[in-house]
Amino acid sequence: METLVTLKVSVVLSLVMTDVDTSIRIKQKAHSLFWQYGLRSVSMDDIATSMGISKKTIYLYFADKDELVDAVVESEFKKNESICEHDKINSKNAIHEIFLAMDQVVEMFSSMNPSLVFDMHKYYPKAFQKFHTYKNEYLYNVIKDNIIRGINEEFYRAEIKIDIMANFRVESIMIPFNPEFFTKLKYSLAEIEEEFIIHFLFGIASPKGYKMILKYQQERINISKDGKI
Repeated sequence: METLVTLKVSVVLSLVMTDVDTSIRIKQKAHSLFWQYGLRSVSMDDIATSMGISKKTIYLYFADKDELVDAVVESEFKKNESICEHDKINSKNAIHEIFLAMDQVVEMFSSMNPSLVFDMHKYYPKAFQKFHTYKNEYLYNVIKDNIIRGINEEFYRAEIKIDIMANFRVESIMIPFNPEFFTKLKYSLAEIEEEFIIHFLFGIASPKGYKMILKYQQERINISKDGKI
């Protein structure tokens, strides 16, 4: 009798794990296609075809494309939050924390279609509202905490108006996604964001921080030459 119960539990758990695995794979494939082509350009048929499954299978896990977009965006936020916390804990100082974050930004933006945020804003309001909250609350506080840390470490200027600069940095993240901005430039999103980050850092740095930025920039150049970035 115990063997039969154990077998039933095992079967149920196996089915649950299979469902979870399928749901994750759908989100991963959707993420890949959304980031490459934008939200509006990718249909549920495209996702199903690329996975070799039926569209009906996707609808077993996600009621519609809106729900799938929402799930993908939510997963991206959780991943980024985990990386931010890791960078904060493992960084040597506030400037080092920004350089660690810059590596993540470059990696993320290198594969991102510039239309993604525009598509979200116009066609997926629920997901965009989550993005808006994430940007104005979580990212704002991460940046604010970094500025406070840098001031305490004397790498940032003590007279900085923290709330103004934190808001400035949050809003500057969005500038490259403006079609009127990125279509005029030959640079990638990653290159533009990296330039913005460096500009921001030099703008708030103390003389001590200025030297530290140059140090990390040189280390980054050396690593790049070695083919590690």
